[in-house]
Amino acid sequence: MITPTGALILLVPVLPIAIWAALTDLKRLKIPNQAVLATAAVWPALGWLAVPTWTAWFWGFGFLVIGIVIAYLAFALVRFPGGDGKFAAAISPIFVGADLGNLLLIILVCMLGATLFVQVIRLIPAVRRAAPDWESFKHWRIMPFGVALSAMVVVYLVAAIWPQV
Repeated sequence: MITPTGALILLVPVLPIAIWAALTDLKRLKIPNQAVLATAAVWPALGWLAVPTWTAWFWGFGFLVIGIVIAYLAFALVRFPGGDGKFAAAISPIFVGADLGNLLLIILVCMLGATLFVQVIRLIPAVRRAAPDWESFKHWRIMPFGVALSAMVVVYLVAAIWPQV
């Protein structure tokens, strides 16, 4: 439901925030609250330009609330990382009206791709020397999920910009 022009409008502020969140999660295994708040502020500020109806814009706020509730429950019940849950909730309004099949495909590809990417860069000696204090390189069983979340929102917005054939 997001328009190509709207996706471009959202991509401009979301891309640097997504890169910041992914790199910080790689380095410290934490997504800063400032990144979550900056992402959450994009929808109220620019979301109305990205969707064709006011109803869709208001549904984005509903997605945000639902995302916060799910993040809280995931943290409380299964100890899902809080920063990852908050960031997932903050990006959720951007997916309002998305085609579920395409969205699930993007989620799957980004989760698998981010996992493979992180595992491969952990093995490169030059990368390990350049970032010896990065927590994600010390804990092999922990996946910095902010990388996958950032990829999801960026890939979705880029795909929405791409001309449909």
